[in-house]
Amino acid sequence: MSTSQRIETELSQIAPRLRLARQKKNITLEQLSGTTGISKSTLSRLESGQRRPSLELLLPVVAALGVPFDQIVASPRVEDPRVSLKTTRADGRTFTRLSATSGEPQAFKITIPPTEREPVLRTHSGYEWIYVLDGRLRLVLGEHDIVMGPGEVAEFDTRNPHWFGSTGAGPVEMLSLFGAHGERMHLRARTASTTSAPPRS
Repeated sequence: MSTSQRIETELSQIAPRLRLARQKKNITLEQLSGTTGISKSTLSRLESGQRRPSLELLLPVVAALGVPFDQIVASPRVEDPRVSLKTTRADGRTFTRLSATSGEPQAFKITIPPTEREPVLRTHSGYEWIYVLDGRLRLVLGEHDIVMGPGEVAEFDTRNPHWFGSTGAGPVEMLSLFGAHGERMHLRARTASTTSAPPRS
């Protein structure tokens, strides 16, 4: 269930909670109207779910009923935000998926062994953003052949011939954000399709 669906579900529970709280206090709608200054018809529609609850209406009603606010309005349950890490190996590299869903862009932590140092240029649709965590990363992109150290960032259209790997001096750890539609990561608002495989660069 999405966050918006959970919110709507919680809002739908407010009306019956208000009615039950009022009935337990043996307070009539007319009495509640006199105490809060809110018309009887508005209170009736609020209890029947015909009137969308707002703080302007709920605060005086809850105060008049003498019940805790969270008894009427409970916060939607927040799911555990931690991602269950899944690690795979491909072409001698270790890919740890950091994305919880299959939407784009996909985030991976990639560990490249020092033996992965011979460039094999590839092309495929998409756009990639990489960040070096540790080690020395060699990036070959078109006519560029550069070495990147920890903290350095690159982004490129993967339709251009490219390869990245170790310089041979040691292993490399890096982060990769990959999208399949050739759009810049920091401009992406939403995507229409998904990808589940790690980027093969």
